[in-house]
Amino acid sequence: MTNCVVVGSQWGDEGKGKIVDWLSERADIVVRYQGGHNAGHTLVIDGVSYKLSLLPSGVVRPGKMAVIGNGVVVDPHALIAEMGRLAAQGVKVTPENLRIAENATLILSLHRELDGMREDAASNSGTKIGTTRRGIGPAYEDKVGRRAIRVMDLADRDALEAKVERILTHHNALRRGFGAPEVEHKDIMEELTSIAETVLPFMDSVWQLLDKERRKGSRILFEGAQGSLLDIDHGTYPFVTSSNTVAGQAAAGSGMGPGSLGYILGITKAYTTRVGEGPFPTELTDEIGQFLGEKGHEFGTVTGRKRRCGWFDAALVRQSVATNGITGIALTKLDVLDGLEELKICVGYMLDGQKIDYLPASQAAQARVEPIYITLEGWKESTVGARTWAELPAQAIKYVRQVEELIGAPVALLSTSPERDDTILVTDPFED
Repeated sequence: MTNCVVVGSQWGDEGKGKIVDWLSERADIVVRYQGGHNAGHTLVIDGVSYKLSLLPSGVVRPGKMAVIGNGVVVDPHALIAEMGRLAAQGVKVTPENLRIAENATLILSLHRELDGMREDAASNSGTKIGTTRRGIGPAYEDKVGRRAIRVMDLADRDALEAKVERILTHHNALRRGFGAPEVEHKDIMEELTSIAETVLPFMDSVWQLLDKERRKGSRILFEGAQGSLLDIDHGTYPFVTSSNTVAGQAAAGSGMGPGSLGYILGITKAYTTRVGEGPFPTELTDEIGQFLGEKGHEFGTVTGRKRRCGWFDAALVRQSVATNGITGIALTKLDVLDGLEELKICVGYMLDGQKIDYLPASQAAQARVEPIYITLEGWKESTVGARTWAELPAQAIKYVRQVEELIGAPVALLSTSPERDDTILVTDPFED
């Protein structure tokens, strides 16, 4: 297969950054196709950590093209700041190695402010979703409401004036409801004018660029943010993100046809984590949960928020395999389980006295489910840095095989540390 889609199969934070970077060695182009700068990747290369939130992971590799697709909402200030941080680490981002879709939606300061006002109001009423207050949701709302400011609008000041007027009519009405001062037209124009000169050289007709590269035989890697269980349609609604995170969005969010996607690689952590609010059937609030959080360094790359930890939930990942059409998984952070006496895997739930093998869509039902576990023997030996199956303890291999059987998908890659090369390759997703 020529192309590969990388998708998170849990609630995000599965270790996509390392896997995308590892795969980008085999790719020519890396495309980010949804989300914004509310999630991030940490890449560890030769002992140096690179923290990315908006830029595709391919930017840290020389000779690779990075693309931000139309499905992404772009905060231009965050983009410029991120490029600056990478430049300080010796990674130069230029129009030669980064292209941004002309029809990608921009996140403005008014989006961030509205996000914060809503979250504050929800906190007071006990209905908080747990957003990152970065304006992602409000920007997607304006996109769907057909009033968004897009990258291409920065090049046409006359048209931009009218579009700013339209978006302010909507937002100022909302702000009055919160008792907040209205936003002045000139302030938004100044905000957009200040970033136009920097952003416009990166603008491109991305769908045409990718179609041309596909026809040439270039290998394209599609990189998503968050995880499948945060999908606006298929996730644990309403505790979800504001975009579609499943693999099908790689086509819509880049302008390529679904038949061009190729191998669907589901990134899957060897246990489960979740950040923010929402249901979490296998959550551990005891010393084991604390052990997983500390050993796994479970803090958000972008927000620094502590992640909730729990046992591996095969029922949920099995759902992700179905909704994404996952071909194989990359199992990450196996080494975090080293030293535990026994391990548990959730294989289904009890709901109102009945056994089910999926998480129901209803929020109320999700809150009532109780996990059904199987128990496996743990291992004392270290798996850190293992690069072949022969280096893994027998019980670790047994755990991996049990995961494969329960989720209905094979392990294509196995990650045993944050380092790029500490990866066991079973199947190369780019193999023709």
